[in-house]
Amino acid sequence: MADQKQSALAGHLRENGMLLALVAIVVLFSILVAAQGKPMFLQAPNITNIFLQNGHVIILALGMLLIIVAGHIDLSVGSVAAFTGAVAAYLTVDLELPISVVIPLTLIVGGLIGAAQGYWVAYWRIPSFIVTLAGMLVFRGATLWLLGGQNIGPFPKAFQAMSSGFIPDLTGLDKPHGLTLIVTAIAIAVVIWIGLRARARDAEFGITPEPTGLFWGRTVIIAAAMAFVGWQLASFRGLPNVLIVLAVLTILYAFFTENTVQGRRIYAVGGNEKAAKLSGIRTERLIFFCFVNMGMLAALAGMMVTARLNSATPKAGTGFELDAIAAVFIGGAAMAGGSGTIVGVVIGALIMGVMNMGMSILGVGIDYQQMIKGLVLLAAVIFDVYNKNK
Repeated sequence: MADQKQSALAGHLRENGMLLALVAIVVLFSILVAAQGKPMFLQAPNITNIFLQNGHVIILALGMLLIIVAGHIDLSVGSVAAFTGAVAAYLTVDLELPISVVIPLTLIVGGLIGAAQGYWVAYWRIPSFIVTLAGMLVFRGATLWLLGGQNIGPFPKAFQAMSSGFIPDLTGLDKPHGLTLIVTAIAIAVVIWIGLRARARDAEFGITPEPTGLFWGRTVIIAAAMAFVGWQLASFRGLPNVLIVLAVLTILYAFFTENTVQGRRIYAVGGNEKAAKLSGIRTERLIFFCFVNMGMLAALAGMMVTARLNSATPKAGTGFELDAIAAVFIGGAAMAGGSGTIVGVVIGALIMGVMNMGMSILGVGIDYQQMIKGLVLLAAVIFDVYNKNK
């Protein structure tokens, strides 16, 4: 009995390993930054910049998770983001279309690109590595062609607000930002309620819940972190528009993957596609959907990056696919597919963002930054393989 409890506790600790790693990385950089006599690491501008500069990584990682869970990969997302960002720039600057038209048109373009690639992968069984590698080259070239090798910009304020705007304070408090404090309090209450509801559901189905101490310890850490971040944002400029978009997408994709039939079937496809097909699941359609979804999210990420830079550039999107894939694997997704969580992906992307911010503040060169991030990714994959073998 004692061995069973120790095994269960170890399993739950592994599930929360990335959250603990994120906390440890934040504490480490806070100490290192303070040791150099620099301003506090987690001050309001830095927290805001983490979301503004890494929002596109989280968006791409949400779509990449579904691709990887289904047992595939998409190497083209960086080039697709650059191309759709250029499309949005052309529609906005050259054709002078309103943002209410530009956003849906660009999302449709991204969806069509995803459909074109998903068709060959799902219905012709061409390896996704080859299809998306070709897509990476095609749409990088298409970006250069559309932009003519030059930048397009600047953009209207409405378009820039997609990435650099903030939610206005409707409470009239101004400082601190009252609406931010209200949203933070509601978010904390929702997180606690979801955790308690999950424990009750596990008990109802006879599933052994995680130890009470571990549950409340994790919940307190999350609530305290949310309260701290909320207060810092409220004391600065409030909630960035990017953060609202990320929160909505995270909730929607978490609900889709955990509480819908189609979401669970994607995991079944990645776990064993032949068995899933024999059980009546239309595997081709699900794989096709994953690539269409990835294309639309790449278009959204491309627009956000273009809006933040206030310019569409031929070199935009370089390395985005690597950041998204790294966030998925660091967040705990399995290399072979069939497992991974939305929350884990968000934590993985935040780990990447915090590391980028911390190393930049400490003055670490870009060469060392790349090596360190590569080692972190390798460690995450080794951790996954170790757990699987164990």
